[in-house]
Amino acid sequence: MTTALRSLGARRLRGAAGGLRTAAGLGVGLTLLALSVAVAITIGPADIGVGDVWSVVASHLGWDTTEMSPIRDGIVWNLRLPRTLLAAVCGAGLALCGAVMQSLLRNPLADPFVLGVSSGASTGAVLVVVLGFGGGVLSVSAGAFVGALVSFALVLVLSHTLGGTTDRVVLAGVAAMQLFSAVTSFVVMTAADAETTRGVLFWLLGSLSGAGWTEVWLCLAVLATAVVVCLGYARTLDAFAFGQDAAATLGVAVARTRLVLLCVTALLTAALVSAAGAIGFVGLVLPHAARALVGPGHGRLLPVTAVAGAVFLVWADTLARTVLDPQEVPVGVVTSLVGVPAFVLVLYRTRRPR
Repeated sequence: MTTALRSLGARRLRGAAGGLRTAAGLGVGLTLLALSVAVAITIGPADIGVGDVWSVVASHLGWDTTEMSPIRDGIVWNLRLPRTLLAAVCGAGLALCGAVMQSLLRNPLADPFVLGVSSGASTGAVLVVVLGFGGGVLSVSAGAFVGALVSFALVLVLSHTLGGTTDRVVLAGVAAMQLFSAVTSFVVMTAADAETTRGVLFWLLGSLSGAGWTEVWLCLAVLATAVVVCLGYARTLDAFAFGQDAAATLGVAVARTRLVLLCVTALLTAALVSAAGAIGFVGLVLPHAARALVGPGHGRLLPVTAVAGAVFLVWADTLARTVLDPQEVPVGVVTSLVGVPAFVLVLYRTRRPR
């Protein structure tokens, strides 16, 4: 009895210490995120400092009456601030979805786009831009969101028809991805002119150039909901690490949990892709980096992954809009250039010993 009590006490102390480390790490991460956003807004052709950023934000929030020139105010409040905040939200959301998908599917190479959501969003956006679907009522973002939902619905139907196992979900996602990618390519090749093709290609590679406050608030609301739901399933995701059969023996409703988390991650991915296009490798690489820092426990992993993804995409977008100024590089190109070496490292670390 005494030994058991000591063991229990030791575990509680370790858990408390781990919670303190996680809280401290999140505090550092959130501070770094706030500094990253403030500094990233100052980078560009206009001479704007961190103090100017604070003055503009404080003025719009009613905290400061210092007058700024209309040009500086417009650059900060209407252009750079919503773009940088949307980059943070998209980075956090994609990284969160990647962490959940990798655990749920027990596949270290899974990412938010494994369900074909990105390809469906691309098809929806192309149909609106090139063929005018929606009769002018649907915007590009709305068309992308509808396409993403259609793709996810197809994946659910296919996976259920094929047996509903984890492997079948992945295979259904691959099938949907290939189908919608083919439709997108066909429409662009047969119906788009050179200028439209260039604009579509820029969107398909991921771009935050059209970010506005509407996209920021919408994506932030979806992200906040997804974070709450995923954190509520953190212990359940820990059980999934031992396999679905083991999770079922621990009392986990496997089918219902998988459906809920697949729907949440798909809806979040659809919202983010409809606002910013397909930004690859964020959801694939950042969860592995977070696991190296805080371990596999999802109560710690999910928030740390989200913060890391936000910081990463803020700086990736800053590099994308400034490296070839005045020309802009799609942010998906930057994340791919960084993500491919990291992806190779993940493949190396997850290889099976001979």
